Amino acid sequence: MKVAMLNQEALDTLFTKAHTNTVWTDKPVTNGQLREIYELMKWAPTSMNSQPARIAFIKSPEAKAKLAACVSGGNVQKVLTAPITAIIGMDMAFPRKMPQLFPHMDAQSLFNADEKLTADTAFRNSSLQGAYFIMAARAIGLDCGPMSGFDAAKVNEAFFVGTKVQANFICSIGYGDHEKIKPRLPRLTFEAACAIVL
Repeated sequence: MKVAMLNQEALDTLFTKAHTNTVWTDKPVTNGQLREIYELMKWAPTSMNSQPARIAFIKSPEAKAKLAACVSGGNVQKVLTAPITAIIGMDMAFPRKMPQLFPHMDAQSLFNADEKLTADTAFRNSSLQGAYFIMAARAIGLDCGPMSGFDAAKVNEAFFVGTKVQANFICSIGYGDHEKIKPRLPRLTFEAACAIVL
């Protein structure tokens, strides 16, 4: 399969002109769009195809109020006013899915025998999937507002009780009010952040 380079408009949408949004318009996000985000992000790579991310889409006023009680003060209005806030969780019992997702070897036994490997894989790869989530949301025309200011234990108790899922981070999505976006903050240069090792 030949891989085509994205045009500049697509690169702007995904990266160079995309901003974190904290103020939202009233335009709703549909359940179909939530499904579309997942159907895109699921194809991106994870270690041994583990796919540990689990997503709770917080939509109703009641659910928003419950999540708002778990976040830091600066994030309360962001959660209450966004059309949707996604909790990107990590399933610590993801190895049980490995026979389905990685059927050519017994990966489930590998993870079951190593608690640290399981925890590291769940965190690292659900974080990756969270980044794919943001790219997928932007790709279908939505704006994103990722946040890490929340009490994970409270979120787990409020939304994941009785499961092995734990919160990783949260991300509001919708149609941002672009008139109220703050100026872009600086980024590190290639030279400051990268090294080419020969």
